[in-house]
Amino acid sequence: MDHHPMKLRMSSSGSMLQTAILPSSSCMLPHNTHVNKAMTNSLIHELASSGVLVNTSYFPPTLRICFCPIPIQTMEFNPQEKQWRLFKFKLQFFSVVPFLCIHLSSSAVLAPILQDPSTRLQFLSLYLRTPYQQPTKLLVDLTAPFSWVECTCSNRSSCTYRYHPLPCASPLCNWLNSPACSNCSSEPTDPICSDGLCHLFFARPRNRKRVRVQALADSLALPVTNGRNPGQLEVVPEFVFSCSERSLLKGHVPRGVTGLAALGQSKFSLPAQVSNSLSSPNVFALCPSDSPSAPGVAFFGTRGPYFFLPDIDLSKHLNYTPLLISTDEDEAYLIGLTSIRVNGRVAVKLNRSVLTVDENGFGGTTLSLSTPYTVLESSIYASLVEAFVNESAAAAFKLTATQPVSPFSVCYDAGDVLVTSAGPAVPTIDLVMQSNDVVWRILGSNSMVRMAREGVDVWCLALLDGGANPPATIVIGGQQMVDNLLQFDLDSQQLGFSSSVLVHDTMCANFNFTVNT
Repeated sequence: MDHHPMKLRMSSSGSMLQTAILPSSSCMLPHNTHVNKAMTNSLIHELASSGVLVNTSYFPPTLRICFCPIPIQTMEFNPQEKQWRLFKFKLQFFSVVPFLCIHLSSSAVLAPILQDPSTRLQFLSLYLRTPYQQPTKLLVDLTAPFSWVECTCSNRSSCTYRYHPLPCASPLCNWLNSPACSNCSSEPTDPICSDGLCHLFFARPRNRKRVRVQALADSLALPVTNGRNPGQLEVVPEFVFSCSERSLLKGHVPRGVTGLAALGQSKFSLPAQVSNSLSSPNVFALCPSDSPSAPGVAFFGTRGPYFFLPDIDLSKHLNYTPLLISTDEDEAYLIGLTSIRVNGRVAVKLNRSVLTVDENGFGGTTLSLSTPYTVLESSIYASLVEAFVNESAAAAFKLTATQPVSPFSVCYDAGDVLVTSAGPAVPTIDLVMQSNDVVWRILGSNSMVRMAREGVDVWCLALLDGGANPPATIVIGGQQMVDNLLQFDLDSQQLGFSSSVLVHDTMCANFNFTVNT
């Protein structure tokens, strides 16, 4: 629906414009200042009579009014320039004239998503620790039910994170359906133990062993967005997460990453809590960058638009497949892969029965940004590699495999491989979903990875053998997701996927992070 510039007017019923008297991350209500509906209506009338316009095409028309420590003397909106200028007005109903700041609230927020070059893992940069001075870096996990940060301390005052623990009797703990409360008599070695605090259980990233951790709450801040740029920070109050020990991070996440961002199916996941707090759709979209120096972007609470330079809306380039939601909130997202084709024509031999989840929870196709490369059950891996090698040797490519570089089994001399705007010119790999025309096409930019070290320079097929009986038949890894837009719609239970955005003359690093104030 198109929005047009409108005057800031409010009927007695308030039907023309939703208003809220709220403090935000950039402004605070002065001490002892009382604001009521009559004052709000009077203020809006004052602004409207001064000719102030709001461009509602930028954000949904939710007006947020607050009182700031920065004096504003003049302010007006120029609809042609889409910018605010200052205009003079007086407020008659305060004995001391307060300072006013106005912004429009958006239900959509975003976060930069970055790739670590050594581990090829993706992490989010967001503001979790108040005050919001430095961003917190959290590993992206599409399985975890709730986020956590590292807390290292010998006593509460020395902790690397300023604690906001939840009492067991609190409404938040009740909402979490906490399975346990702390009892320090049974935990004498815990230096920060306090009785009666809310706890959670989660599965370790590597071995999925379930451990008990303390529940915390703090404010999460993310920039609002119109799909083109970030704006000011939007605060999600009482964001629930947890604290965990340093050992969970060793050897698993990039340097500087201090925890995990849960993007799983749970109502306590980051997207679900953002959706609940901002009354936005329970939808998030990821566009991971393949560049270690330029971030991709994660959108929360919006089905689009998703604009990337030069003015490409990737929400218009999505195919959709059902997202199979697991009954276990610790489980990964599943998609209904039915077949695989190589070079658009060669069907990979596979046992269809292993593509579905059995009664014990094994099988199926999952997605994981915490797995660097796609992992396949042994028989599928062997069939796919055989088809890929045969097609690569055909007249269209004339490639001959060379000595492989660990951990890969198929590599080609870099000098023999033609590199195009969509990556190495190699046979495509098509992941066929519910019908033959719903295809996730993997081009050379995603199927191949360059290994240049110790005098060796090769392009390798970025697939790994997962063994005979892996928990998931196929795990689509991070290398196959970079420069792809993936939209996880938990409300409609579907996955939108773009395949490589390089074919649309853009990339995930092309989001414009210039702040729109």
